[in-house]
Amino acid sequence: MVMKRALLLAFAVASALSLHSSPLSGTQPATTAARFDASAIDNPGQTQIAPGDAGSGVARAQILLARAHFSCGEIDGVFGSNLAKTVAAFQQERKLALSGAVDDATWAALNADTAPALSRYTISAGDLEGPFVPIPASAMAQAKLPALGYSSPLEQFAERFHASPRLLQRLNPGADFSKPGQELAVPSVSGPPPGPAAQIVVSRSESSVRAYDSTGALLAFYVATTGSQHDPLPVGDWKILGVRRNPDYRYNAALFWDAKKSNPKQLIQPGPNNPVGTVWIDLSKEHYGIHGTPDPALVGHAFSHGCIRLTNWGALELASMVKPGTPAVLKE
Repeated sequence: MVMKRALLLAFAVASALSLHSSPLSGTQPATTAARFDASAIDNPGQTQIAPGDAGSGVARAQILLARAHFSCGEIDGVFGSNLAKTVAAFQQERKLALSGAVDDATWAALNADTAPALSRYTISAGDLEGPFVPIPASAMAQAKLPALGYSSPLEQFAERFHASPRLLQRLNPGADFSKPGQELAVPSVSGPPPGPAAQIVVSRSESSVRAYDSTGALLAFYVATTGSQHDPLPVGDWKILGVRRNPDYRYNAALFWDAKKSNPKQLIQPGPNNPVGTVWIDLSKEHYGIHGTPDPALVGHAFSHGCIRLTNWGALELASMVKPGTPAVLKE
């Protein structure tokens, strides 16, 4: 019953493509001239990086931040607005100067994690079982699919390793992502779990979700998409009601301000490209939740229809930290 009620406005969050999001200003800069070298990414002797930079040093910082549970969204090797927010949150939590850059002190704190930033992964036959099907833009077409799986092996590996597809391609020039036995260099994003959360705080102004433990210490930080002008974040004190993994999605055009009201209702099957991604965290504010997304590159750079959107991997990590009754503060 919780999910049935909650999905009434999960219908009004993003759809997999054009239904759910629209880019805003502040998206990441181009990486055409950036260099990505595996040995450089694994080298702790990095110089300062700042907004506008791109390349191996930025990718290293993003990986180490992700392992420390400070997620800027996709690891893409670009120092854009999402990474700037994440670096500031890390510096604040570590009591470092808020320099606006990954400076020497910040590198020292990040490099306390001495594990390699990259690992090697060999593609197996099982990885390629699929099926891999292009995801159509409309809810009507999506509803005809038996599942909303990955559109390609590259997309699957990018999500598994929390990276942009383009970064994986640039780390592995000439690699065939659909070939069993192909070895890949990938971000090493696995780390110890963050522990149970005593409180979740969602900030509209920061476009973030923070999880705190019972002592008030910050456990995790995630860049997020938090509503829009038409569907603002419901500021207030709420609670987590429950978690549902691999949710389906019931599209109802009547709940979208920007949809044709004559469009019929549709049931869209589960999968990573489902409009609410791979997990739904239900809030006590009726119809609202925290959930994943089929389009991780747009997290923090797009609007939503009121709910709080994370990457699929961020939402799944957060789901493992909360339980029914966990307080959720939604603030400006």
